[in-house]
Amino acid sequence: LVLYYRGTLLPDARRIGIVGARKFSGYGEAAALEFAEHLAAAGVTVVSGAARGIDTRAHRGAMRGGRTVAVLGCGVDIAYPPENRRLLTEIAAAGGAVLSEYAPGTQPLPMFFPARNRIISGLAEGVLVVEAARRSGSLITAEMALSEGREVYAIPGSIYSPQSGGCHNLIRAGARLVESPREILEEMHLAAPQRRSARAQLTPEEAHVYQVLSFDHALTMDEIIDSLPVSTTTSLPLLLLQMQLKGVIIENEMHAYRRAERN
Repeated sequence: LVLYYRGTLLPDARRIGIVGARKFSGYGEAAALEFAEHLAAAGVTVVSGAARGIDTRAHRGAMRGGRTVAVLGCGVDIAYPPENRRLLTEIAAAGGAVLSEYAPGTQPLPMFFPARNRIISGLAEGVLVVEAARRSGSLITAEMALSEGREVYAIPGSIYSPQSGGCHNLIRAGARLVESPREILEEMHLAAPQRRSARAQLTPEEAHVYQVLSFDHALTMDEIIDSLPVSTTTSLPLLLLQMQLKGVIIENEMHAYRRAERN
């Protein structure tokens, strides 16, 4: 097998694959970002497939804490999905790598994506499935990891959420249920990083906004405004932007905001 890559590959790096569905919930997005960031901050390279949805969030989260590797179902010079062109460039420039078994110039084909999943599982010591429906393609990666004798982790979700059905099936089949990145780090015999809370960097106005938000439920800007004193609302767009840059809040695809961490 010949692998093509751009960026930096560290042969001795500890690696974990993080995968999930293209259709995801706010819960899945939060979990992907949190697990990827904390694992990367502990020195683990996060491997994923650069697909829409959970994969993209895993790469983004990992880049906050350390390195990530994107495994493509096309040539490394092809941006797919197209909206991830900037992400792929940033991954390679930030000490990570964009990797593929397909020669440069190879366009993506449907058959290439299940095939590339074996590379994700093959590069990693274990695979974490963040959120997946019962027939999600991301389960292929987990099945390959199991067949190779690698550890498979799954994050549980709501019994009412179709997006969690695949994870629940994996747990029934013997995958390890995890609720915290620390559990995976303990399995890998790695210490969790001691990190200074970004909340300590908040201004008084930002702290007011932060208190309104929660980890589990995102609020729209109008909902945030309803909970704040008038003196704060005029500068709210700028405050939200500054807080995103500090990494303490996350804006989802519906332009609603929530805390980036549980506590």
